[in-house]
Amino acid sequence: MAWLFSLLLIGSVVLQLVLQYRLNYWSRDFFDAFGRRDGTALQAEAVSFLVLAGLSIGVAVLTVWARMATQRKWRAWVTRLLMDRWLANKNFRQLIFAEGEDRNPEYRIAEDVRVATDVPVAMAAGLLTATLSAILFIGILWNVGGDLDVEVLGWVMTVPKYLVITVSIYSAILTLAMTVIGRRMTRVIAGKNAAEAQFRSVASHLRELGRTDDRTKQQDKVDLAFTEVVLRWRHLCGQLMRTTLISHGNVLVAPIIGWVLCAPKYLVGAMSLGEVAQVVAAFVVVQSALNWLVDNYPGLAECLSSVNRVGSLLAALDEIEQDEPVGARGVPNSAPPDTASRQAA
Repeated sequence: MAWLFSLLLIGSVVLQLVLQYRLNYWSRDFFDAFGRRDGTALQAEAVSFLVLAGLSIGVAVLTVWARMATQRKWRAWVTRLLMDRWLANKNFRQLIFAEGEDRNPEYRIAEDVRVATDVPVAMAAGLLTATLSAILFIGILWNVGGDLDVEVLGWVMTVPKYLVITVSIYSAILTLAMTVIGRRMTRVIAGKNAAEAQFRSVASHLRELGRTDDRTKQQDKVDLAFTEVVLRWRHLCGQLMRTTLISHGNVLVAPIIGWVLCAPKYLVGAMSLGEVAQVVAAFVVVQSALNWLVDNYPGLAECLSSVNRVGSLLAALDEIEQDEPVGARGVPNSAPPDTASRQAA
């Protein structure tokens, strides 16, 4: 079933790109008819748009179903695998956590497994879309945009395929800026997730104590754990503010750059209004595809954090199972896990 869902997801992504490519040419024909004030052509283009839009909506719905079905199946498999190993031979009793680590493996099984399986599927589909979009639409910038003649100090210089060069340089600068500004994102998100899990663990332990004398001490621990959660969220807010500065600025600036770059050729009649609209749309698609890392950096950092936490839990279970005597499977090992196991947990 995994192969079936994966192939269906890939097929829907490719089909959506074909429709997007056709809509790009539709925008050229529509704006050319608009510039000519051709009412008959505009009516025909309106009907054509309804057909293309309907197909695109249908494929988008199919893509969502295929993506979520893949995520659901993968999460179910990983969760069952972890639960079986965690409960086998009462391994959950042998997990000893290092001081300062959250003591709630249930959070990793429930929340971190969800993130570690949902996000990679969504990002894989997004990365495939970005790669194919860059390959497909860069041809429009190459062919329709062509070369640009620039006069400098009386000399006429020809910039070959200037739109392709510009979008490549622009995307590289954005990606570098996001990498520098968001370099601490993974560490900050990992700290936030650990603080959240620790808060749940301490609160759960407080409930289990009931009316024992340790209740006051545990209440102090709850307060400290929640204070740490708030502090970690403040750090995450600062990181997201800085990354939003670049990502949102890119959304506003990219179309304007496309129009500015096309203006010289449009003013001298080398481009029609429809071709300008087509090229600007392709410019936005290509720069968005090349800036996939910019748009997905926070999500990627969240995913890496959860993957690391799930991986460390698996490593701890590996250590416990390796400590069991040969032929003693099914009998809990009375020896405590070693230091490596505790650190991994």
